[in-house]
Amino acid sequence: MTGASAMKTHLTLVIGLALCAAAFWFELGRAEGGNELSWAYVFEWPLLAIFAVYMWWKLLHPGFTIRRVREKPTVAPEYQGMLEAWQSEVRKLEISRQAEEAERARDSASGVTLDDE
Repeated sequence: MTGASAMKTHLTLVIGLALCAAAFWFELGRAEGGNELSWAYVFEWPLLAIFAVYMWWKLLHPGFTIRRVREKPTVAPEYQGMLEAWQSEVRKLEISRQAEEAERARDSASGVTLDDE
């Protein structure tokens, strides 16, 4: 986001933060004057301001994410043999599939089709 749209976003944030600060001071005065409900708003307005800053950041940096390096999942020892057998079977199936594709490629190159057999 650049140019006029970024400036509008910055201006919106500044106005929003100013309103949150004014509302915070207003509610703080009311809470100190004895209005019990205003104490909830005393904590709500700063949280809203923090959320506004978070959303402002996300709008300006849409692709930014914190990526953690994922650890390779481990297999419980009692299932290790099953995993190795499964991986072996997958390798056999892949070799078989590649052999079939190679045979089909050879047959199509020589002009032999299944109907000719």
